[in-house]
Amino acid sequence: MAEISKRFTTEFYEAIYQVDEDQDGMRLDQYCSHFLVSFSRQQIKKKIAAGEVKIRNRPFPHKASVKVYYREVVEFITYRGDMEDEYWRGEKLDLEFTPKVIFEDDDIIAISKPPYMTTHPTGRHLFNCATVFFETKYGHTIHSIHRLDRETSGVLLLGKSPKAAQLYTDFFEKDQVKKCYFFIAHAGHPPHFPFVAKERLGSEDDFIPRLYVHCYPENSMKGKHAQTTFQQLYEEDGYILGLAYPKTGRQHQIRSHAAHHGFPLLGDKLYNGDPLMFGRFKDGIATQEDHDQMQLSRHALHATALHLPYPIGSSSLLRAPIPNDFKEWIEKSLPKCDIKLIEEKIDQLVSESFKG
Repeated sequence: MAEISKRFTTEFYEAIYQVDEDQDGMRLDQYCSHFLVSFSRQQIKKKIAAGEVKIRNRPFPHKASVKVYYREVVEFITYRGDMEDEYWRGEKLDLEFTPKVIFEDDDIIAISKPPYMTTHPTGRHLFNCATVFFETKYGHTIHSIHRLDRETSGVLLLGKSPKAAQLYTDFFEKDQVKKCYFFIAHAGHPPHFPFVAKERLGSEDDFIPRLYVHCYPENSMKGKHAQTTFQQLYEEDGYILGLAYPKTGRQHQIRSHAAHHGFPLLGDKLYNGDPLMFGRFKDGIATQEDHDQMQLSRHALHATALHLPYPIGSSSLLRAPIPNDFKEWIEKSLPKCDIKLIEEKIDQLVSESFKG
């Protein structure tokens, strides 16, 4: 479908599309499904009945069965409401909607992205997004340079112009940006640290859930080349605090490599031995046992540092300290652990790893 325009506010998202030739005569609910990909058929029908989908120059609300025709204009509006609320053990989470700015100049914005904030609008996540936040603040388009998973917190770069975004995107694509992630994991059967994981990563068409990323041998023809270096910071009572340095940037790279090598991340609903758990949480039917196994409401991964090819401001290094939800879990579950010493050790190891 041809996009004519889109507009975000803090309360609603509006998108206007023109019907393509190959969509001529399509039912309205079928047409909507191409745009509202994360909505169920019943949700789409409710949206149409509520008048949130309008065929321009026709009386509305429409029926779901009404047909759209070539070059007609269709307007979609989505209200924020409660669609992006997050729950844990039946209680609504108190989300952080304002990212902390680490660095900003005329070209880029470096932020410490809060958990549950997406990099840019996708699926049902249209409002709690890094790009949307700054587009609302500055009144112009903000460009994503790289991305972090929605549950992953930490250092994220955004571009203020297409030129700046492309420059920094090239740095990431050419592996010129050095990255370090902090993680909390189960100490199942981990290898001797430090070590380098080189398994190739890829998906299987017939595997459920489809977003699960599989590990393949380094010499396999399946998947894509990937490399992650792991360091251990601390171990206590069956848990590991560590650092991961991904040389490549594959989807779920750290999470998949960690699970494959016997230390799945805490709170990871995909890679803790039962991939179907992800669906139970997504559908709101996770059991008490599922919650107990996860322990955290999100996977325990935080982008703690980025090292750029050249300085911005006074440094090439961007840092985001351990987030509060991880600190709270550590203080409760690892009573012998000194978080201040962990942060100091991270600073030391990051500095040593990023030299040269």
